[in-house]
Amino acid sequence: MAEIIGYGVHVPHYRIKVEEIARVWSESAEGIKKGLNIREKSVPSHDEDAATIAVEAARRAVRHSGIDPKEIGAIYVGSESHPYAVKPTATIVSQAISAGHKLTAADLEFACKAGTAGMQMLMGMADSKMIKYGMTIGSDTSQGRPGDALEYTASAGGAAFIIGNDRKESIATILDTVSFTSDTPDFWRREGADFPSHGGRFTGEPAYFRHVISATKMLFEKTGLAPKDFKYAVFHQPNGKFPLVAAKQLGLSDEQMRDGLLTPIIGNTYSGASLLGLAAVLDKAVPGDKILVTSFGSGAGSDSFAIEATDGIEAKRARSDKVLDIVDNGKIYIDYAMYLKNRKGIRK
Repeated sequence: MAEIIGYGVHVPHYRIKVEEIARVWSESAEGIKKGLNIREKSVPSHDEDAATIAVEAARRAVRHSGIDPKEIGAIYVGSESHPYAVKPTATIVSQAISAGHKLTAADLEFACKAGTAGMQMLMGMADSKMIKYGMTIGSDTSQGRPGDALEYTASAGGAAFIIGNDRKESIATILDTVSFTSDTPDFWRREGADFPSHGGRFTGEPAYFRHVISATKMLFEKTGLAPKDFKYAVFHQPNGKFPLVAAKQLGLSDEQMRDGLLTPIIGNTYSGASLLGLAAVLDKAVPGDKILVTSFGSGAGSDSFAIEATDGIEAKRARSDKVLDIVDNGKIYIDYAMYLKNRKGIRK
């Protein structure tokens, strides 16, 4: 079984409230807040992108883990907003954390679940002793066409996790994982397009709910664990409503979902969403707590994990920047004009 050795996250300081976006489009802010269960979202600065967010999260993960970054043998960065079409983000991260050159690195893409796909890849590499440690990152500055429903949720942020086979450095054990995948084109962005397209209500039942629920049920069946066995549960959160609906259908409570549900206060960070939720939960978990994590990526697929906090989680806690502290500290609220400027919607 593979171990989680450390983690780190980054969320930009800028925020825009639902009320400000709704004002511009003459829509009901209360209706949006109720329908999507979201109050505000993070906005990248003009000089922030998926690479800079990944670097900040990776540096925090190295500091939290306490390992020598030169022992990292693989780095995978999952995103659907890599700054370069041809030029890996992963090599930028490796240089920024002084990981050295004796490693493999690659960028991954599977909509919002590329970060958890990287986690599964590292599990196999760690279990086989191919590497001692590896890093997976989910990082995005997600896009939403002005006036589209996505504009209320598409945000920015990322999380990095170090996976390895060193039980002495472990903060949590990944007990098992499964995946459920199909060709369900609910959401897409063609090469060169500025904004994604989506199938409206098609993104719900045949895409998100089918995959999240199917993968989670497969995990329950494979591990013999039941909803009641988990202290915490984290699902991909395209909005603040879908995860709670899926949880109810699976027999999970709002209490189990509460600590990992960040979308209402930062929006949908796409590849970072489920990993940010997991990091927020690990900030609170104690040894023996079991954590359920199920990601989702349009196109479509879900990865589901059973994770158990180990005795080492308490010793490393003082090294970490808590997720909610990063989310809450230094927030800067902006208006729609500044939002467009930061998102390069206004060009000289």
